[in-house]
Amino acid sequence: MPNTLLTPATIAKECLAHLTNNMVFGNLVYRDTEKYFGKTPKIGESITIRKPIKFVATDGATLSSQDVTEKSTSITIDQRKHVAFTFTSQELTMKVEDFSERYLKGAMIQLANAVDSALAGLYIDVPMLAGTPGTTPASFAALTALGKLLDKNSVPKDGRNLVLGPDAHWSLADAFKGFYHEAITKEVLRDATLGRYAGFDVFEDQNIKTHVKGLQTGTPLVNGASQTGASLVTDGWTISLSPIIKKGDIFTIAGVYAVNPVSRETQSHLQQFVATADANSDGAGNCTIPISPEIITSGAYQTVSGSPADNAALTVLAANHVANMAFRKEAFALAMVPLEVPQSAGWAATESANGLSVRVIRDYNITPDSEIFRADIFYGVKTLYPEQAVRLAG
Repeated sequence: MPNTLLTPATIAKECLAHLTNNMVFGNLVYRDTEKYFGKTPKIGESITIRKPIKFVATDGATLSSQDVTEKSTSITIDQRKHVAFTFTSQELTMKVEDFSERYLKGAMIQLANAVDSALAGLYIDVPMLAGTPGTTPASFAALTALGKLLDKNSVPKDGRNLVLGPDAHWSLADAFKGFYHEAITKEVLRDATLGRYAGFDVFEDQNIKTHVKGLQTGTPLVNGASQTGASLVTDGWTISLSPIIKKGDIFTIAGVYAVNPVSRETQSHLQQFVATADANSDGAGNCTIPISPEIITSGAYQTVSGSPADNAALTVLAANHVANMAFRKEAFALAMVPLEVPQSAGWAATESANGLSVRVIRDYNITPDSEIFRADIFYGVKTLYPEQAVRLAG
């Protein structure tokens, strides 16, 4: 019985299935962004997502009305990836399963890898850091440190994920192989799968990034009391260096403590800040650092116990480190936009499901009697709630 010709809809469905099955980060983040599409965005355009409104509980029976501060963030659809290849006309009569395994799976692995790499790069927005830079985590205590930071930041316990690079994954697998639970030990020894530990579903992804720090030399101090907002004026750095602080570097400020985002009670640990862009020192050692979170000392969006004092010391935490990531789904978003099928394309289809989308197109090259096939994805990634993520240094 002859094989059925491969239709565009069939191939698009196969591509989408392989894309989904071969992503790690992409399957763990927020993807319900289709409701924000007003139209199909062009390259470089953005969609806006509203963030939840926060309020403060007030004492007594007397009404105390609060102004509503509605915040939003945008995701820029700026990443277009494709894989293209040629095959012979005879191969159009292959079984779907054979064509899928021989051609489509390898192509979709590359596209899935591109998406995961982009999402892993969002570590650079996360201000919370656990572990020791340069030391691969290799104990259960490394995971409990992550959980503790998330608990102190009132991050819900459900849906916590931990994505490890190969070094941390295999080190923890070795550390956990002696655990007493027979089923867990069997999985660790046979497949090196870690499963669920310390409240985290644990995954491995070779796309985990390594952060390379700024120069970070000098004796940095806060330059001016009572500062608030999304930047910090500092001095005491080594003069005329670029970048003295690099985007993604993390630091604390003496006397500036974190607050519980729900109760606003002062925590026992210093607030951690991340530089949101590279910053240079000038000829006098001054440097203005763009930061996240903003320094907010009161109200529903309070982030710190108080403004830093003049000459309060900065302690830079983020030396070079592997940025393994613990997070809930809502920390990061993947917005994948369905690509339109060109009117002139005779053999083409777009398949979309669960926030993912792939377009496939085939064309004929008459000279070698071969077919040209391409699969495209169009997407953007964004950090939505950095407070729901922690880097685990390695």
